[in-house]
Amino acid sequence: MKELYVEQIGERDQVEGQFLVRDKVTAMARNGKPYMTLKLMDRTGEIEGRIWERVEELSALFEKDDFVAVAGKASVYLGKMQLIVQRLKKVPEQDVDLSDYLPVCRRPLEEMIAELRQWVAGLKAPHYRALMEDFLADEEFLRLYSRAPAAKSIHHVYLGGLLEHSLAVAQLADDICCRYSGLQRDLLVTGALLHDIGKTAELSYERSFGYTDPGKLLGHIVMGVEMVENRLRSLENFPPAAALVLKHLLLSHHGQYEYGSPKRPKTLEAVILNYLDDLDSKINGVQTHLQKEMGNGSGWTAYHRIYDRYFYRENGELSEDDLEGPSSAVPASPSGSPAPPPEEHSPREKIRPPANRERTLSASLADQLQEKTLNLFAQLEKGDEE
Repeated sequence: MKELYVEQIGERDQVEGQFLVRDKVTAMARNGKPYMTLKLMDRTGEIEGRIWERVEELSALFEKDDFVAVAGKASVYLGKMQLIVQRLKKVPEQDVDLSDYLPVCRRPLEEMIAELRQWVAGLKAPHYRALMEDFLADEEFLRLYSRAPAAKSIHHVYLGGLLEHSLAVAQLADDICCRYSGLQRDLLVTGALLHDIGKTAELSYERSFGYTDPGKLLGHIVMGVEMVENRLRSLENFPPAAALVLKHLLLSHHGQYEYGSPKRPKTLEAVILNYLDDLDSKINGVQTHLQKEMGNGSGWTAYHRIYDRYFYRENGELSEDDLEGPSSAVPASPSGSPAPPPEEHSPREKIRPPANRERTLSASLADQLQEKTLNLFAQLEKGDEE
């Protein structure tokens, strides 16, 4: 049984524990010696591991997505907890409980599945209800739909996250329909429940969270529309017009071409689904960050790279460090060599630099804001990782 979790590790602790290897990278230091960077995780979080000695010997003992028992010393480096690994061995899969290593939705699975069935039973349009019932009758689909995360790293990043997110968007859709007249409520609720079903095949989530080959090549939007189309072919007398607008909801729910959306929303229901999907994902992402930073003794969270800001809480005091931006310097390893380059991120995580242009000094506020954006979430691009 696992006894030590990432969240329990403190600075200068002598650590002996078991973790899942989410990533494994070998690089060369400036002195010509190899070193290894690991991402070690369990259900409470992730910690970076560094191996500076016996790199080749220890590397041969395990691979990415293996479970390992490690011994080492924890230290804070550049404001981030790091584990210097001294000993390591592989742990057989039969000796671990997966629920100790992967984050799991707080809502009970049975409760969410029951709510899903209630939404389907409440659909008044027989064709939309028949489509959803066909999905629910597929036990393998339901298993994947209720187990998959909603994303790899942005929001609802835990087992059951996809179902939790879909139910939340369905509830928001139902609320919107109570406020505005003239909306096709069953279309919107069905679109909410199905908009991300392609993620059941786009993402891999048996060990660590990542992408499948089809997921990288096609993406969840295309894969989701294919899944819906395959079901529609098996149903008799499904109205072609209803099929058309439903598939449009899936194709346009990312809103803009630059956010990975094949089409932009061109129906009122599609516009609403785009905003509701975005709303729930961002709220969950910020909430997760706030919860992760609980107990840090400050009124501000740590810098959030994706949202490009700090978040304020009324349960701590500010420090001078909290008011400073993230360091742009390249971090150096304890041996003096630079750390390996940062992990490549999806298009949605990348921040596009402004086009090259001649810069001039100006005290004009308009000039200073010329290349700035006042959109709250403009730097969060919606690529494959939603």
